[in-house]
Amino acid sequence: VQLQASGEAWCSLGGSLRLSCAASGSIFSINNMGWYRQAPGKQRELVAVITSSGTTNYYSVKGRFTISRDNAKNTVYLQMNSLKPEDTAVYYCNVHLFSDRTWGEYWGQGTQVTVSS
Repeated sequence: VQLQASGEAWCSLGGSLRLSCAASGSIFSINNMGWYRQAPGKQRELVAVITSSGTTNYYSVKGRFTISRDNAKNTVYLQMNSLKPEDTAVYYCNVHLFSDRTWGEYWGQGTQVTVSS
């Protein structure tokens, strides 16, 4: 199983970006999909989670970010609007899925997001 996230992205204050993360391999089922982020010198924090039924929960950001998923493509997205310099971080996708007869947690390689003022 592999998670392939979109590449490095950057924008100016107030801009928008969309991240994606696709799971591939021998996947039987996917449960929760989510995004975390880690800013320089800070701990990794949970941004948002979407369940297999489409229920969403937001943690470190509310109102500006939207998480969504395409189950046919095994892909999770993070739409980020009204970006601020403090949103600068490495963003990691996180997926809970069933493969090889067991549930496991998988991480994407990380996507650097830079927001300039």
